[in-house]
Amino acid sequence: MTTTVDLIADLGESFGAYTMGDDDALLDIVSSANVACGFHAGDPRVMDRTVAECVRRGVSIGAHPSFPDLVGFGRRAMDLTADEVRTDVMYQLGALSAFAAAHGTSVTHLCPHGRLGNLVITREDYAEAMVQAVALVDPSIIVLTQAGAVVDAASRRSIRIGLVGVIDRNYEDDGTLTPRREPNAVIHDTDEIAERTVRMVRDGVVISRNGKELAVTTDSVLLHGDGPDAVAVARRVKQALVDARVTIAPLAGANALTAH
Repeated sequence: MTTTVDLIADLGESFGAYTMGDDDALLDIVSSANVACGFHAGDPRVMDRTVAECVRRGVSIGAHPSFPDLVGFGRRAMDLTADEVRTDVMYQLGALSAFAAAHGTSVTHLCPHGRLGNLVITREDYAEAMVQAVALVDPSIIVLTQAGAVVDAASRRSIRIGLVGVIDRNYEDDGTLTPRREPNAVIHDTDEIAERTVRMVRDGVVISRNGKELAVTTDSVLLHGDGPDAVAVARRVKQALVDARVTIAPLAGANALTAH
């Protein structure tokens, strides 16, 4: 049986005069993009340009909503209510959807960024708020997340889920990502990242920071677009998947989404 996975990167994270990452190079590699929606990065011009390039290259478009935290790049915890999370996600999804419509396409998935993405996995109120936002705006959108509270919230509303493998981050024994403040939270060795990716996709296994073997389902492989080696890592990972006879296709494809 052919294994299929989505190869996705966080893109559109420049802001005003500040450039973040090499989006053009990454768009030649990935099958999908998580596009920043202005709360942690991105602005209307960047969003417009990123969506246009995704359309031109046939890359699937996803919203990448965040806490309203430009200064902290969306990586700081904020004491928001569940209703604030719901309306903030709706606001950002609506903005990106407008740019997608202007370019003759639509948003196919949503993947929460940074601290919001971490908290919706463990906080039921945040998970429910985010899923409700998707259900209210467009229930056909796939929510990309990790195992946890979002899966249950999405199941209750019949929202489709894609499970993401974060290949350049270490995992704790409970399956959550190692906090960035901890040692070895981020993996930098390109060969190690490529090897982990293939094992996650083909074997359904990832080794935690403490050496524990964890079972994982990976519908989408996440590449971070903001690191200095982002393009080199993306190319290496894609080649490793191709060599392992893994088919790369967007989540929206009929064979790319695991039933959860």
